[in-house]
Amino acid sequence: MAAPRKLTARYAGSGKLLVLGALAVAALAGWGVTRLATLTGTVGDRPYELPLVWLTASLLLWWLPLAWLERPVTVPPGARKRIDALRVTVQIPVYNEDPEALRACLRSVLTQSRPVNRVRVVDDGSALAGEPVSYDDVRRDFECEAMLRGIETTWDRTANRGKRFAQMHVLAEDDGDVFVTLDSDSVLDRHAVREGLAPFADPRVRSVAGQVLVLNRAAGLLARLTGVLYLPFTRGLRSAQSVLRRVTMNSGALAFYRADVVRACAGAYESERFRGRPMQMNDDSMLTFYASLSGRTVHQPSSMVFTLAPERFGHYAKQQLRWMRGTAVRHLWWLRYQPLTGPVFWTTVAEYLHLLLALAVPVVLVADPAYRGRLGELALAAAQVAVAMNYLMALRLFTVRRSDESPGARLLAFALAPLACGWRSLVLRPMYVYALLTCRRVNRWGTRGSVEVSLSTAA
Repeated sequence: MAAPRKLTARYAGSGKLLVLGALAVAALAGWGVTRLATLTGTVGDRPYELPLVWLTASLLLWWLPLAWLERPVTVPPGARKRIDALRVTVQIPVYNEDPEALRACLRSVLTQSRPVNRVRVVDDGSALAGEPVSYDDVRRDFECEAMLRGIETTWDRTANRGKRFAQMHVLAEDDGDVFVTLDSDSVLDRHAVREGLAPFADPRVRSVAGQVLVLNRAAGLLARLTGVLYLPFTRGLRSAQSVLRRVTMNSGALAFYRADVVRACAGAYESERFRGRPMQMNDDSMLTFYASLSGRTVHQPSSMVFTLAPERFGHYAKQQLRWMRGTAVRHLWWLRYQPLTGPVFWTTVAEYLHLLLALAVPVVLVADPAYRGRLGELALAAAQVAVAMNYLMALRLFTVRRSDESPGARLLAFALAPLACGWRSLVLRPMYVYALLTCRRVNRWGTRGSVEVSLSTAA
């Protein structure tokens, strides 16, 4: 296979300067919350109502400070032989993928510093304009190089039934010890598998989430912004959940599972339904849910994958609505099946309470004559808090060093924090409310009638 441009990344941790910066930004955000509480407390004859709301809203962001406690898991010396003996199967579903992106994905799997044992590709009936798509050249090169490296491969083409069926077409009967799920538009860092296996030294760990980076970050403003918008979840909430050993949602771009977890859910996983409709989205969160029922689920920040992000707003909007609708359904699962005394139940409640406050407080301020006269001051103070919070999230950019990103490019991404703040408030929040109201549309996949993003834009 022709070698694509080499990409590497390493986890840089949180050095002293980064920690000091985080403390400074957190102090600024705290000052803003205090100012909001003071402003609202001096209006009207209800001095404690809205100040209490602002303080509650800040406490609901519990994951922001906790995320900084996350550290990559290392393998204890006594467990090294056990980890090295694990048989690893990588499964890659393919549907209308850019051939060069698929080629780069497959090569990144074959050139891992910790070799995998088996790679199983399933083409889920790729077709453009009604004509089947062939990846014959990619397949030939892939199988040739895999044979030279002693890695077993399979490549199947099935009727188009969706990602879950493509995965279980081969995993339901695979005899591996660990399954790695990987999207076909994603490229692994050379040490991704080695790092992703490390948490399995703890027999209680059932799944491991990899860290997702935007591959085509230089393709335009939307792709650059997406890298910043990923942070609250990929290096914020997920990192904090990992400290608690209760990650709720792995990324389909890269995740590791004890194979027995996946084999045990065969049949139920593919046939999940919501309100009588087949669930065609949030496959990654469903597998994480199964894993969480039998043990610990964690995030490994040093196991990294580069993935292609949407470059056009139409593609981006469809992707976000798909994710949001799937997440809305998954929240119902967590509230129903997770223990009432466990962190997943209560963090889900906190997430909805935070959304409710974000929607209700502006309405209260506009509707109440006592506050209406100071809307300008309140809006400015609230904006200062929001921007400070987004800068605090954006500091997580500096915990990763990428071979394709200069310090200046990293600073440019950090400078986009205020734009990310406005995007979340004006675009993503209304979109999430719409997704909640239309979450029954879980059977509408909504992407890839054609190749959406090509690898050439990532150069």
